[in-house]
Amino acid sequence: MHTVSLKCFGVGDGAACPDRNHSSFLYQFSKAALLFDCGEPISGSFKASGLDYDLIDRIFISHLHADHIGGFFMLMQGFWLARRRKDLIVHMPEEGIQPVRQMLNASCIFEELVGFRLIYEPLKSEQTEEVNGVRVTPFMTTHLDALRKAFQAQHPQAFAAFCFLLETGPLRIGHSADLGKPNDLDPLLQRPLDLLVCELSHFTPEDLFAYLQGKPIRRIVFIHLNRAYWEQLPAVRKLAGKMLTEIPFTFARDLETVTL
Repeated sequence: MHTVSLKCFGVGDGAACPDRNHSSFLYQFSKAALLFDCGEPISGSFKASGLDYDLIDRIFISHLHADHIGGFFMLMQGFWLARRRKDLIVHMPEEGIQPVRQMLNASCIFEELVGFRLIYEPLKSEQTEEVNGVRVTPFMTTHLDALRKAFQAQHPQAFAAFCFLLETGPLRIGHSADLGKPNDLDPLLQRPLDLLVCELSHFTPEDLFAYLQGKPIRRIVFIHLNRAYWEQLPAVRKLAGKMLTEIPFTFARDLETVTL
């Protein structure tokens, strides 16, 4: 039996959110705990959860927008002060590794001080990482393509962003992170998904729901709704009910736990 729970620490979008935390999601499998993104205030939310600071095996940062990485530094300070001892591997776009190290050093959160070993690994599209029986495969998305086109000459960097496929035994979970268009999900849907955790911020509900119609998905959890859709949630939920008649779905809220 393969079981998993998903703790939605933050389901907000990229704007300042008075009523939602920023993106952070903890998947707990029988032998692995994986944190996807570190939007603020993950340090406070994690502390309030009562979970052990040695619980998390890996952190995956989908891209370097502040609403996905802004809480990372305080989380590392929290791990240090709570005396975490287990090594921690952090996977992120390669262009972020050196700046993150520099920021931690500038904040006096030195690797020699924290009491556990921080190991950084660059995300590579379609290169699977295995963590205690869970396979995590990142796939490049088009989320930052427009920024790349507009700013790469002035700011030469990769503008990398990823979605993820999580697999353990026969269980398959898709985690969208941020997308540029719905069909960025195509690589995750080559085989049926037991769960899709999907953002709804960067395209219209109509476009996303039309894409998802008839897809082999047993359950969808919508996250990261932009402010306009969040404020019209009853209407968006009603539209989803009309267009996704064969797929059970929910719209997650902060601190909600989803179990499979």
